[in-house]
Amino acid sequence: MMKAWKKGLIAAAALGLSLAMLTGCGSDKKDAGSTAAKPGAQIVQVKSEKEADLIEAAKKEGVVKVYSITSRVSKAGAAFEKKYGIKVEASNMKDFELIDKISTEAKANANGADMVIAQDSGRVYGELIAQGYLQNYIPADLKDKIPAENQTPLVFAYMNKVLVYNNENGKAAPITNIWQLTEPSMKGKFFFKSPMQEGINANFLTMLTKPEVADQLAKSYEEQYKKKLELTTPNAGYEWIKMAFSNGLVMGSSDTSMTESIGVKGQDMNGVGLLNYSKLRYAEKKNLAAAAADNVVPFCGFYYPEYVLLVKDAKHPAAAKLFTQFLLTEEGFQSWSHDMGTYSGNTSIPVAKGDKPLAEWKKIMVGDDPQYIFEHRAEVEEFLSKLM
Repeated sequence: MMKAWKKGLIAAAALGLSLAMLTGCGSDKKDAGSTAAKPGAQIVQVKSEKEADLIEAAKKEGVVKVYSITSRVSKAGAAFEKKYGIKVEASNMKDFELIDKISTEAKANANGADMVIAQDSGRVYGELIAQGYLQNYIPADLKDKIPAENQTPLVFAYMNKVLVYNNENGKAAPITNIWQLTEPSMKGKFFFKSPMQEGINANFLTMLTKPEVADQLAKSYEEQYKKKLELTTPNAGYEWIKMAFSNGLVMGSSDTSMTESIGVKGQDMNGVGLLNYSKLRYAEKKNLAAAAADNVVPFCGFYYPEYVLLVKDAKHPAAAKLFTQFLLTEEGFQSWSHDMGTYSGNTSIPVAKGDKPLAEWKKIMVGDDPQYIFEHRAEVEEFLSKLM
């Protein structure tokens, strides 16, 4: 039985919504993708304002209600309240819960959130932005610090997932080519969060089927095995998915627990997981041996955006605008800035110690193309349903 949200995705795609967005792909030589919108995309722009012009009105409103896929927004909210005296009422949700809740409340004209921090780019574009439920606001004071490609829709942060392995005693990663994850020697040793539980993992698999990315996979197969890939599926992306899932793929429910399983010392572990890079923060705290396998071709993982957007007809618009600006300042981003694998949409905010800039990760990772994801994810999930 197809899940209700998947049915909704197919139905929305069938409407022929034209979301003119920039495309992105993975590459070891160039920027792997972009989340910016091309001119003409159905994104409602709210007038930009300066902080000084918002404070009085925001204080009169006294509160801002936020739906967020990151629980750390509560810590940022406490700092915001301390600074401005404006309370932040934050509700932490899974990505699919947030999308469904915003859609439901918008249709019912319910008094819900004023703003969101949302991920799962394809569904956010197709089901919330294109429908006019979410609107874009760019803080006037930060326009020169937020690159144009991060402004529409406004990117709060990027996250990345990278191939992680056990590096105890300084050993090298067990793979250098992503096709090696499909070999018998790696059977039952590839860890991946279930794409049916997490939209961003489904998005990654969908991106593998995009022709440009599939071509890179076909090329890396030929380089590894000195022969052309024989297809039993539409392209090399689908073929890699089929072979990986048929090779004893370990599908977990938590990137944290899988990072811990891979990183336990003294177990002679040679497994690999495609996991949130930010989870490596646990390595020292929990005495784990875990590192990024970032020399894998044609890519070593993927990166994806988290957007900060206003809800249409928000009851506390000034406070929502002010909190949006706060989140994109160094002060407001403190709850995230110390973690590797988290990168502010405001590129003047430095990355965490020990990390490299997102621009470097983009060269070796796959990025989201929201339009392609929106239009093709249901097809990929139908394909997956036959493998699981």
